[in-house]
Amino acid sequence: MIALVDYGIGNLRSVEKAIQAAGGIVRVTSDASDIHSADQVVLPGVGAFGDGMAGLKARGLDLALVEVASSGKPMLGICLGMQLLFEASEELGEHAGLALLAGQVRRFPQANLKIPHTGWNQVFPLRASPLLAGLDRGSYAYFNHSYYCDPAHPEDALAQSDYGLSYACVVRKDNLYGVQFHPEKSQAVGLTILRNFVENCQ
Repeated sequence: MIALVDYGIGNLRSVEKAIQAAGGIVRVTSDASDIHSADQVVLPGVGAFGDGMAGLKARGLDLALVEVASSGKPMLGICLGMQLLFEASEELGEHAGLALLAGQVRRFPQANLKIPHTGWNQVFPLRASPLLAGLDRGSYAYFNHSYYCDPAHPEDALAQSDYGLSYACVVRKDNLYGVQFHPEKSQAVGLTILRNFVENCQ
């Protein structure tokens, strides 16, 4: 069973349907006990970093996610959910994250860039991973974000994209995975990644 974390922010229905299409059995939940008992966990999200952390803390889900991550169960963060895995974000002030990955969430530089970064952009894998199996180099995925993840350890970056600068758009550390784009909106590419998580990231 895959726990899809409901913390008051996110397009849960579309993510749920996409995971089901990829062969996953999903439970949408805001209950920490469901997260502990799940085989895998997906942390989705849209919106501001501070609001996301507030939603997790209000439901006691921040501690549950840290405990589950330390247990070795596979966890996938999507968009804001990926950003929340990091130590801190500079979005609308300084906000502490879950600190499961070392690094910061930073705003794109303003010069000559339309912010937020919205639309289709290419994904360039940096190394092999079960999450990216079968993904062609330069495949397009759908993005919608104003901030990007800057891992402290380069080896945590699985793939990068380019928008004014090269940045990590897919990350991994042990059982933790994150994608900055929206796989539920990325058609065949997104379905491949979600199926890989369901089937290969155990």
